[in-house]
Amino acid sequence: MTFAPAPIPSRTQYVLEAIKHAILTARLRPGQALVETELAAQFGVSKTPVREALKTLAGTGLVVMSQYKGVTVRLVDATMAREVYDVRLLLEPEALRRSITRGASLEAAQEALERADSAADPADRSLANRDFHRALYLPCGNPLLSRMLDEVRDQAALVSTVAWSAVPSWEREAAEHREILRLALADDAEAAAGALHHHIASFVRRAFPDDEDGGDAA
Repeated sequence: MTFAPAPIPSRTQYVLEAIKHAILTARLRPGQALVETELAAQFGVSKTPVREALKTLAGTGLVVMSQYKGVTVRLVDATMAREVYDVRLLLEPEALRRSITRGASLEAAQEALERADSAADPADRSLANRDFHRALYLPCGNPLLSRMLDEVRDQAALVSTVAWSAVPSWEREAAEHREILRLALADDAEAAAGALHHHIASFVRRAFPDDEDGGDAA
């Protein structure tokens, strides 16, 4: 017998999404303390939904819970970035290859790319970037593969947020996005997967140039 996970209460979901958005748009910085009482007052809720939201965020890797330091936004360094992007390098190009070979619609990727190009600020651009990548792998036909990529999606976005704040490189990555989508829409699965692999592999090297073994994030 299998059991579906219990739905997250609406107040917890609201707090969860608000904190996640603040982290992924750099309003909450890596290493910053997240105090339950302060967050509860900010969102007008009790500490219970805040506590549950923070537990969920710890599970996705966006925050760290410590017995001594409390809850903090996860720090990003070359080792963390390399681990996250190694997973992407192994899985994401294959997922895109499968999306293309099965003739899946990539309309959502096109829409996300257009939103990114017309974004009014870095926050909207970052969120559109995440949607673009997800739209490439989501229709791969293997729900488990999609879920595995979803599990590192927020951590990858955190790496990108930190990297962009230090080395703005959106224009270069946007051009790479357009080329990946062009190849995908032309049904060239191998070339599109190769372009995506290069795109992912080049970002961390630019963001963390002192790490000779690192691969890039996108």
